[in-house]
Amino acid sequence: MYLKELSSIKKSNRFRTRDLHDTNLIDLASNDYLGLSANKKIFENAYNRVLKEKYHGPKASMLVNGYSTIHKIFEDRLCEVNNFEAAITVGSGFLANISMIEALIRKNDTLFIDEEYHASGILATKLLKSEQVIIFNHNDFKDLEEKLNNNCRKGRNIIAIEGVYSMGGDLAPIEIFKIAEKTNSLLIVDEAHSSGVIGENLLGIFDLYKITPTINHIKMGTLGKAYGSYGAYILASKEIIDFLTNRAKPIIYSTAPSLFDTALGLESLNFIQENKEDLKKRIEENLKVIDEVLNIKSQSLIIPIKIGDNKKVKDIQTILKENGFLVGAIRQPTVKEAIIRLIAKIDVDLENLNNVCKILKELNKC
Repeated sequence: MYLKELSSIKKSNRFRTRDLHDTNLIDLASNDYLGLSANKKIFENAYNRVLKEKYHGPKASMLVNGYSTIHKIFEDRLCEVNNFEAAITVGSGFLANISMIEALIRKNDTLFIDEEYHASGILATKLLKSEQVIIFNHNDFKDLEEKLNNNCRKGRNIIAIEGVYSMGGDLAPIEIFKIAEKTNSLLIVDEAHSSGVIGENLLGIFDLYKITPTINHIKMGTLGKAYGSYGAYILASKEIIDFLTNRAKPIIYSTAPSLFDTALGLESLNFIQENKEDLKKRIEENLKVIDEVLNIKSQSLIIPIKIGDNKKVKDIQTILKENGFLVGAIRQPTVKEAIIRLIAKIDVDLENLNNVCKILKELNKC
């Protein structure tokens, strides 16, 4: 039924499979930036927390009776450390982006979204009318400002950016925050790849830029990256969280997020805050290796290496696997041109990180 389309995908070297990778490979491909998905103490603490509850499953939507004390404790803790007024847990980052974009942009509002925003956010824009959506050039704050100034629509302006972009590893410029403030625009910041990795307290880009959240700020974060779990959260003013609770379909009509995954996220959040100085030191050490060997200066742990050829990127991935390393071979439509995506995870020791970088450097020369 779909053989012709599948054949076309294979010919372009874009065919994807679900592989069970050798667990002995050194993982430099996943978003488990801090290695917390292997932290058994965090797992045990989360398990014991859930064990104390009468139910271990969420049972229903959060608006029926799926909302638990674990969700509430996690949300309160998120607000405390991030300095936001209110929070809500969501099943995944994908659902969080659908929730925010589909619900917050009303009839006369305009969404200004970075062209490299996550696929879930771009998909959510398809639920809006075309005149409600304006895409601006990636991280180009001048293009954003010009498009804001030229917008004649009378509703709210909402800007959507990421703290750290998942494929490029680059950070949103502080100028976008300043433009949002100057134009009184709502600002959605997807911190999936920045929370736990950057900032004085490892809380993300608000933390890095020392921005105190206001009623116009909305922060989304996920548990499936640095927090070593699964799920997501949205932080905002109480008014916005109340509105999402009443209007966001993925929140209203989805079963509440997993209690165990939420408990795991809570334990990881506490672990990061308690060990942030050591974690920051290890992040700094890894980024120093990346700079010295690959001559790439980065503030995030996402290290993209442009290859530009779909077959070559898979060949490089295979060679690295033969040498004991697993990296990402990212192709279209995720990126415009094929890249090797190396994640400088801090549970990878410096010697191994140094070795994989040297191999990559030589392969890229060839």
